[in-house]
Amino acid sequence: MLLRFILFSVVLTIVLCAVTYYIGLRFIKRVDWLKKYSRWWWGSLFGFAMFQLVMSLLSRIYPEPFLQWTILPVLMYGSLGFFACLLFYVLAVDTVLFFTKYLSSEAKQTDYGRRGFVSASVVAFFSSILGMFQAVSGPKVCEVEIPLANLPKEFDGFKIVQISDLHVGPLIGRAYTQNVVNIANSLGADLIALTGDFVDGTVDTLREDLTPLTQLKAKHGLFFVTGNHEYYWGAEAWCQEFRRMGFRVLLNEHAVITENQSSIVLAGVTDYRAYQFDVAHATSPSKALEGHPKDAIKILLAHQPSSYEEAFKAGVHLQLSGHTHGGQFFPWSLVVGLAHRYFKGLYNHQGMWIYVNRGTGYWGPPIRLGVPSEVTLLKLKRTVVEPRAS
Repeated sequence: MLLRFILFSVVLTIVLCAVTYYIGLRFIKRVDWLKKYSRWWWGSLFGFAMFQLVMSLLSRIYPEPFLQWTILPVLMYGSLGFFACLLFYVLAVDTVLFFTKYLSSEAKQTDYGRRGFVSASVVAFFSSILGMFQAVSGPKVCEVEIPLANLPKEFDGFKIVQISDLHVGPLIGRAYTQNVVNIANSLGADLIALTGDFVDGTVDTLREDLTPLTQLKAKHGLFFVTGNHEYYWGAEAWCQEFRRMGFRVLLNEHAVITENQSSIVLAGVTDYRAYQFDVAHATSPSKALEGHPKDAIKILLAHQPSSYEEAFKAGVHLQLSGHTHGGQFFPWSLVVGLAHRYFKGLYNHQGMWIYVNRGTGYWGPPIRLGVPSEVTLLKLKRTVVEPRAS
């Protein structure tokens, strides 16, 4: 863990300094009046970078005080969100100027550059503010119908409510969690599935903020699988806490859901990268389905959509995932697909359905611009077709 922390610190320092230098250099080159105040400009930028670095390290060394000092997380993540937007817009302006440098005079290019970078700052600022309002407004209900071949007629219309990536911690507390619970309970779920990344802190620190989850109600029970963030804060302790709150924690195992003597299988796997923290928690869809009823419809809860290949091989019919946040906010929502083949909404992978929840909360910058958070209501629909071989 110490080596991981040191590596994280080094990488974070390099990235923050590189991004700060790039943005600072582009502005001071294009905006003339900044040259007069270059010392103040560079001081402010690197002061921001050091603030982000120190706060990030403190949040890991002393998580409890950091979570309690609300103003620090707000300043840290709020400014980071603005900076993330600004970086993308500066890159966009630079790209346009690169392709237009031969189409206009040097004087006009200088003027275009100045106007472009000032505009980038304004757009980034207002994008951040609007995104913050959208983030704190809470999740919307997203209804999705999943056609499943030869689904037992008793499960036609079966309702699964999926909650994912709540990220209770520095910025999301009990009030937000209570709102999520109220929304979920209003949907009349047959089953509620929590697909990981619910916490950014220890059990002792966040227990009170998660208490509303004990109010969740569903005919066939409440289920939970781990995400990568549970492993950052002690997965074993969190699994015990979710069990105490009334959830069945599926660690590479399955449950059989029965309705009038017909059944479907609900399996759950540990996080895709769990082996990096605990070898015993290495994810395995095939292990999760060992001993399942023959020919049953198989639904898999897997935090990261990257599990889809192993899930397909194991004969899964529907995989429910989260993790990606759908990019969380524009313009980064445009590039999340470079890292994840399936990153938002419903997909069909060679006959296997994959649904990726955009996240019920948010992580890091409290911004949800163009990518609203969601509580998903999935309705299973019976279709009579010969199922593919498991």
